[in-house]
Formats: sequence, structure tokens, C-alpha cells
Amino acid sequence: MIFGGLQKLTLLDYPEKVACTVFCVGCNFRCPFCHNGSLVSGGGDRWTQQEILTFLTKRANLLEGVCLTGGEPLMYTDVADFLRQVKEIGYKVKLDTNGSYPDRLEQLIKDGLVDYVAMDVKNSRELYSATAGAAVSLDAVERSVALLKTGAVPYEFRTTVTRTFHTEQSLLNIAEWLYDADKWFLQQFVGGEDLIDPSVDGYTDNELRNLCQTVRQYCPGVKLRGI
Repeated sequence: MIFGGLQKLTLLDYPEKVACTVFCVGCNFRCPFCHNGSLVSGGGDRWTQQEILTFLTKRANLLEGVCLTGGEPLMYTDVADFLRQVKEIGYKVKLDTNGSYPDRLEQLIKDGLVDYVAMDVKNSRELYSATAGAAVSLDAVERSVALLKTGAVPYEFRTTVTRTFHTEQSLLNIAEWLYDADKWFLQQFVGGEDLIDPSVDGYTDNELRNLCQTVRQYCPGVKLRGI
């Protein structure tokens, strides 16, 4: 795997865990609102796998979990080898994924290499590829959604909501899709210097609260994040 960053302490990325966040380089999506643009494009710093594992070994008595994010971690065929070493040190693992590699996700779950999965649901089916900035296999995404909804591992779905790509109707369509999900977070869009497309615009906090209230009738597990 190729690593592009390490946040040595986080109390937010892994629910109820004192954790660190490991960033991998590269993604098969090009979401215009992605705030890790340099990671997606392959730029920025580099960490070796051994450097990451050495850090985790030294912090084993202080940290409980590792959040593996990106980019898209499941792009890497050796992700299981890395996570196996992380688990051997004694960590719980949270995986962030866009859901486009359902077979790899299912195998990691079966092998007990992930303890929590956060999957981005980019938009309604009709707007998925436009929102992801790439040609997306909806079948793959739908398989990942269905897999997580079986409860094979604790999970959450999350959608970063933008005025540019999301409407009340598209959010209602997602709600009907995820209707019985345990957790679905509507995340406030936050701009920044590392956006893929700096022209993307977001909703106000009050507008997002109203949107959340509207979709809750179809997906009771929906919650807000980032406001």
C-alpha cells in the first residue's frame, strides 16, 4: 500500500475509540467536493508501511483503534496484509470506503480484519456517477450497501451534502434506498484549499437541518454531522 498521511490522534474519526487515522494514496472516484484532493491525485507526502507499523507498535498502550481512509483503501490488493499486521498489534480497525469493491470488503469482514465500516453514499442512483466524478458501477455500490445492511459488522453510511450536487429529491431517493440502515449521516460540506473543485457550494446549517428532517420520514436512522 502507498500511504500519504498519518493523523496521530483523533477522538472523532472512530466512534467511541481513541484512535489514529492512516491515509492511503489514490482513489477510483474524483468527487469534486473531496477535501483530500492531493491524496486522490497522488501528490503530497509519503509514509512507508513499516513507518506506520512502527508508530502503531509504539502507541499500542495509548491508542485503541486505527481508522484506514484515503483516497480509497480497497483499491489496494494488499490491504488485507496490512490490516492483518495492524490487528496483530492489537488494534480495532475502522475502514472508510466508497463501496466500489464489494468482494474485497466482504472478504475483510469474513476474515475479521475490520471492526467498523463507514461507507460513503455519494448520491441517488441517478446522480451517482456525476457526483462521484467518475463512471461508477452501481451494482458494486449496491452490493456493498446490501452487505453492510445485513449487520455483518457495525457500520454507518454517510453522505456529504452539497448544494451543487444534492437536492431534496435526491436525498429523499437515498433515504428510500437506505430506509432500514442503522446509521446514515448527512455531513455538512466544508470547503478548503485541497478541494478537487473549489467551485462546489454547500447548504447552510439550517438548510441542512431542514433537509434532514424531511428525509427522516423515509430513513429514521438519519443524523447530522458537522454542524
